[in-house]
Amino acid sequence: MTSLTVASLQLALNSADQSDNIAAVGALVEEAAADGAQVVLPPELFSGPYFCKTEDEQLFELARPTLQHPSVIAMRELAKALKVAIPVSFFERDGHHYYNTIAMVDADGEVMGTYRKSHIPDGPGYEEKYYFRPGNDGFKVWEVFGTKIGVGICWDQWYPETARVMALKGAEVLFYPTAIGSEPYDDDLDTSRMWRRAMIGHAVSNCMPVVAANRIGVEDGQAFYGHSFIADEWGDMVGEFGTEETGVLLATLDLKRAAKHRAGMGFFRDRRPELYARIARDE
Repeated sequence: MTSLTVASLQLALNSADQSDNIAAVGALVEEAAADGAQVVLPPELFSGPYFCKTEDEQLFELARPTLQHPSVIAMRELAKALKVAIPVSFFERDGHHYYNTIAMVDADGEVMGTYRKSHIPDGPGYEEKYYFRPGNDGFKVWEVFGTKIGVGICWDQWYPETARVMALKGAEVLFYPTAIGSEPYDDDLDTSRMWRRAMIGHAVSNCMPVVAANRIGVEDGQAFYGHSFIADEWGDMVGEFGTEETGVLLATLDLKRAAKHRAGMGFFRDRRPELYARIARDE
């Protein structure tokens, strides 16, 4: 594939009725598909408000097995009808275990596989370790429309190792669904600049495009800052939102050009993995 048309969705997801949130995402998926999108990225955990702000055992009732989750069911139907691929973020229950998971849905509406979030944050307003077991199946790459894509989930996006491993697995485009906003412990801390810079760094150091989707709106006093974007292999913005826009970011990525630049830069040629053992040590 020499090009891929991608879309990033940005919207508020603060309805108490999950069917409202899923329908709102579905409407934007339809808009993106009508404009020619092939892969459509909704934000993280889009079926409802971001529930990880507090620890409440009743909220485990939101989790479902992959094929039974309302988000997965709805996006599978849309993907098949619209012939688009959708990385679907949802709260997964697998027996007695719970995960923050992506179901990679292809353009036939089939689940190609899942990826469970590897890096789980734990702090004021983002108490995910209470709800989610760390992913146990490694980073994943899937082929859609003749293109290999990698998908990380929110906190994964801060780790260059995530992006590099997906790139080494053959990814040509990196996708990051996200739920991030204000920090309850510090009203003056705005991480939106660092958030984007971290992912733009992955684009530059792996010489491949990056697509990020974030929610907006205020949920129980916590403001989600949007700033969804699509960057090319140089880290230059080809589409970006601010803090309030609802809608679809669309871009056609030149994969042939990116592959040429990736080869020319020599980042993968010049790697020295024999020197990197320290990265894998847990100390």
